Amino acid sequence: MDLDMKTLCDPIGIEVNTQPFILIIFGGGGDLSKKKLLPALYNLFKLDKLNNDSYILSYGRKNRTQAEYRTLVKTSIESSFKEIEIDVEDSFLEKFNYVNGNSEKLEGIESINKYVCKFKDINKYQIIFYLATPPTLAKNILKLIQNLDLCDKPFKKKIIIEKPFGIDTVSAINLNDNLHKIFKEDEIYRIDHYLGKETVQNILFFRFGNSIFEPLWNRSFIDHIQITVAEDIGIGSRGNFYEKAGVLKDIIQNHMMQLIALVSMEPPTNFEADCIRDEKVKIFKNISSMSEEYMTENLVLGQYGPGKIKQKDIAGYRNEKNVDSNSNVGTFFSGKFHIDNWRWAGVPFYVRAGKRLNKKLTEIVITFKTPPLKLFGNTCRDILANELIFSIQPEEKISLSINMKYPGVDNYPHPVEMNFNYSKLDTISLTAYERLIVDCIKGDLTLFARQDGIEEMWKFMDPIVEYFNKINFKFPNYSAGDWGPKESKLLMKKDDRKWKI
Repeated sequence: MDLDMKTLCDPIGIEVNTQPFILIIFGGGGDLSKKKLLPALYNLFKLDKLNNDSYILSYGRKNRTQAEYRTLVKTSIESSFKEIEIDVEDSFLEKFNYVNGNSEKLEGIESINKYVCKFKDINKYQIIFYLATPPTLAKNILKLIQNLDLCDKPFKKKIIIEKPFGIDTVSAINLNDNLHKIFKEDEIYRIDHYLGKETVQNILFFRFGNSIFEPLWNRSFIDHIQITVAEDIGIGSRGNFYEKAGVLKDIIQNHMMQLIALVSMEPPTNFEADCIRDEKVKIFKNISSMSEEYMTENLVLGQYGPGKIKQKDIAGYRNEKNVDSNSNVGTFFSGKFHIDNWRWAGVPFYVRAGKRLNKKLTEIVITFKTPPLKLFGNTCRDILANELIFSIQPEEKISLSINMKYPGVDNYPHPVEMNFNYSKLDTISLTAYERLIVDCIKGDLTLFARQDGIEEMWKFMDPIVEYFNKINFKFPNYSAGDWGPKESKLLMKKDDRKWKI
């Protein structure tokens, strides 16, 4: 059954800080900019959610004219939207300028200064630096930013930096030290686009806005929690990056840890950014450390080989571009985690994530304990546990399964789903990048990671990475289109549980 959405008042829409901005994008011609950032900015301007007196300067290595770069922006927009408003597109393109430079050689500083200095009242603008570049360039770009004088005038500044934030604890601390030489902590926006998705944000509202669920949100009523982040795509053109990161650093250390924290955190004092992030950090600190013996029994790493997805032949990971033919890099991970606190003692968190799996799916399944007595006779011995499912992709929805009596003379249990689906709402919904850009302009840090949280996530992940680095795997150990290695399927079976899908 579907739930009717009834509101007591009309939605007020998306409010933004009307202060104009100058956005300086490092890597403005890269894949991230073309696929995510540029389309997001266009849509926000089209929806009139950003101050029209704002401008964008892109910095890149390739030598382009202004016209050539604007053509790149135009192509990016038109490949992302079915319908384009020509007038809006033309006025949006006029906001762009391009600077050629090499951050390693600190080239382009003079051109950036010259561009910004043309604005007479620089205090009117907030200057936002966006690092849409590989993480290896972060240190050089920060050095370049540090050398900018921007007309030797004081200005309001912020920086948005993409994950991964370092490659381990030490590098994360070094990155944060370099950031703090230029920016205060409340000027740093570490972006994880998963946190901008509506369903992810709604986890907190669902938990703390409904008194019927919060009393049940603990070890007394919840049997276990499953979190799946599955992709049917491979690594595309990111072979060089993935060979260094793998699934552990690409997905588990950030996306997965953030989802675990949102599901398990304690109620914050209020909904201010730091209060929410304080509670998330407590979870990161309390996820149980694991011995090598425990990891051997409860953690699984995999790499996909050739297979089929949607009747299409798929090459194995080792045959991807820029991948070592004998690569030992993991493209799949599953494991059982525990949180050492009063609320979650004894409740297992089963997590899995991977590339080239059977389908694209990100969901959190909260499985409640079954009733203590089988009151309805033998026909009910297979009664299903109640499940609350937060679906993040491909659909954004929340569903609750309950058991009802099937019509008839027999006591036959019948599971029924109650669904709330965002696609059925008649309202404007921003994409994750659009929402996070708006939050940065507003100065809302709630959905961005904080320094101590980043370091705690790495402290948990480092021993796992070190453990797997010692093993010489017989990869590949699952076929493209499967749900991972057989060991992953056995992970829950030995606990007399099974993956939802």
